[in-house]
Amino acid sequence: MKLVNTLVMAVALTAPFSLAQAADVKIGFVSIAKILQSAPQAEAASKRLEKEFAPRQKALVEAQKSLRKQEEKLSKDGAVMSDSQRRGLEGDIRNQARELKRTSDEFREDFNLRRNEELGKFQKQVLEVINSVAKEDGFDLVVNDGAAVYASPQVDVTEKVLKRLTAK
Repeated sequence: MKLVNTLVMAVALTAPFSLAQAADVKIGFVSIAKILQSAPQAEAASKRLEKEFAPRQKALVEAQKSLRKQEEKLSKDGAVMSDSQRRGLEGDIRNQARELKRTSDEFREDFNLRRNEELGKFQKQVLEVINSVAKEDGFDLVVNDGAAVYASPQVDVTEKVLKRLTAK
């Protein structure tokens, strides 16, 4: 019983000090999702990727159309073709499908690599701006939307970060 009283007394005496220390901590919040949607750098990166990969995307679409035409030809004319013609067309279709899959996989891999590269550059820029805003405004901690369940508008510095990014 004496131990319980001592623990209760210790907690009662230290609680005001820890609350006072917690009151001195300045916490900010930033919405990374909103920044990714609204920052001009994100839109510019998206346009660069689109421009860079548009010719390859167009070639893939054309290859898909060609394969579909071959498949339609086989289904439409396959019954009246000779065995060797049908086997030849089936072989062409298999080869085109295999090549299309390989090209499509390469395209997707190259696109993902470039997108990740662009995203990494942008994230670095965003982190630099968030850090400078946090230091200038005296924040002890800035959390993002992945780490916070709720953030009041008073601690939200997303707009300030967006303004800085827009100015760059």
